Amino acid sequence: MKQKDSFQFSTGVIAYPLFFVLCIWIVFWFEVRFGYHFNKYGIYPKTLKGLRGVLFSPFIHGDIKHLYHNTIPLFVLSSALFYFYRPIAWKVLGYGILLSGILTWCIGRSSYHIGASGLIYVLVSFTFFKGVFAKHYRLIALSLVVVFLYGSMIWHTLPIEEGVSWEGHTAGLITGLLFALIFRKQIAKPKKYVWEDPDYNEDDDPFLKHFDENGNFIEQLEVEEEPEQETPTYNYIYKEDGVKSEK
Repeated sequence: MKQKDSFQFSTGVIAYPLFFVLCIWIVFWFEVRFGYHFNKYGIYPKTLKGLRGVLFSPFIHGDIKHLYHNTIPLFVLSSALFYFYRPIAWKVLGYGILLSGILTWCIGRSSYHIGASGLIYVLVSFTFFKGVFAKHYRLIALSLVVVFLYGSMIWHTLPIEEGVSWEGHTAGLITGLLFALIFRKQIAKPKKYVWEDPDYNEDDDPFLKHFDENGNFIEQLEVEEEPEQETPTYNYIYKEDGVKSEK
């Protein structure tokens, strides 16, 4: 990933995450307004019918509390994804939904698994490990921010709370780590200084020419003076009418 292709703000940084969040709120509003319950369209492990939840489950939430707790981290993390990793943002989102959903389908309990929390764990895991692998100061700073804000989410990958799909969280965590490894080559490389180049030669460095052998700054460099051009001389004669002409 070229650095010029990332770290740039655009309307998509806000628009795409906002659109996704708006979609899940519209789905919940539709359920409440018309009395529908879409839980049956969630992931139901190890059944052919339950596979449809791989696509539908991120848009389905059990109640307003469930929806609210997923909205803010989903918006923040997806915005960071589009800002720092724009060239691969859609791949991470699309494949993240698919792979984390399939893993949940494979390891989950016999129950309906719904909510966008699996995708949130994909984004948390991907953002953290990607920054670690990149060794780029901005991406490492982003990883630290993610740990500070959402580090406690790691506990929800364990079966410590009844009614919470820890399988979906674990699947998202694993998926994010895999993506950080798969897309490792598409990482913004830290800027290298000229002296880090293996072909660097101090004698050819124009900056070092301003210093002597002891490291003292040379105020003026000796510049070879160009020979002065001789000023042409002219002989003048006057015609009979008094007009001067050059000879």
